[in-house]
Formats: sequence, C-alpha cells, structure tokens
Amino acid sequence: MKDLQRLWYALCQQAARVLVVLLFGLRVYHRHRLPAAGGVLVVANHQSYLDPILAAVGMPRPFHPMARESLFRFAPLALVIRSLYAFPVRRSSADLGAIREAMRRLREGAVVLMFPEATRTRDGSIGLLQAGSMTVAARAGVPVMPVVIDGAFEAWPRTRLWPRPHPIRVACGRPISAAEVAAGDPETLMAAVRREMLELQAELRLKGAMGREKKRM
Repeated sequence: MKDLQRLWYALCQQAARVLVVLLFGLRVYHRHRLPAAGGVLVVANHQSYLDPILAAVGMPRPFHPMARESLFRFAPLALVIRSLYAFPVRRSSADLGAIREAMRRLREGAVVLMFPEATRTRDGSIGLLQAGSMTVAARAGVPVMPVVIDGAFEAWPRTRLWPRPHPIRVACGRPISAAEVAAGDPETLMAAVRREMLELQAELRLKGAMGREKKRM
C-alpha cells in the first residue's frame, strides 16, 4: 500500500509540475538544501491556496502538509489530499492530535510542511511566525528548513475566486540542524527563520526584476 501511495504521489507531482510551469512559470531555487533523508520540518510563508502544491512540487522528496481541518469535511477532497499525505489541524485551538501526528511522521523520517503564519497573507508580505512549529521540531529531534513562496499572492489573492497566470518562484533556505533546534529558544530561532525568509523573498524578487529586464532588452 505504501508503495502504491508513493507512486500515486509521484504521478500527481509530475502532473502538477507541468501545470504550474505552464500557468505560472514556476522556478525553484536551492532545492539541494533539503536533507536527502530523515525527518525534516519545512516552514513556509503562506500566500495562497496553492502554497502546499507550490512548496512541494519541485522537491525531490514527498511533503506531508498540515492543512486546515475544514478541507477534510468534503469527503472526496479529503480522500484525495489524504492520499497525498496531508493531515488536518484545527487552527482555532492548540490541536494536540495534529501536533502528535506531525511528530510521529517526523520521527518516521517524513518531510512535514507547516505554515507558521497560520493564515494567508493579506498583502504579500511575510507576517509574524508562530514559534510552536519550532517546538514540534525540537521534540521530534529533526532539523527545520525555511521555504519562501513568492508571486502566489499576485496569482491568487484573497480577493479573487480563481487564480490567474503570474510568475511564481520558490526558494529553500539553509536548514537549522536538529542540535541547534533542540538547544535554542523557539522564539529566537523562529525570528532567525523569518529573517532568512525575508532575505530569500528579496532574492526572488530581484531575480524576477532581472528576468523582466532581460525580456525588455
């Protein structure tokens, strides 16, 4: 069953990769920074409903996204996203069940994806990051890797019913080792992650500006 699920994920990932490249010209940078094996907690900024796909589609390992519980209320959708390793979390409370599930998967060697802003951005910026995900990583004994998504807010802001074509870029930051996570203060570590994400966002926007300038030339 696990082999079939891995095959299903790989097929869906390939199909999604073709679509996001065609629709959004998706480019992914620094993917080599994702550890090749073992549990990893990936923390990403949250720009749109597309983010779980955008964060994972160009990566060499499957991502297990923590997704809001309301998405699992419609049985057909729940069946699909569970088959792609997603699991639910109640955002309005400290969901101990979701935390335990995230830790279980991390300890089993999975790449778990969280969005510590907790909700989609209203203006494209990276907001304050909740430190709870850092505590989860410390308890599971795994490294933390930041990921930045940029352009998805313009493609699918809160005010639009459907996405529109717009260039999107994704970049992986430098991982924080499991030892550093275990020894550090969660708030301090998450503040450092946010600084890294802001630097990555600036890098992506510079690459985008340079690309537009080349087209004009």
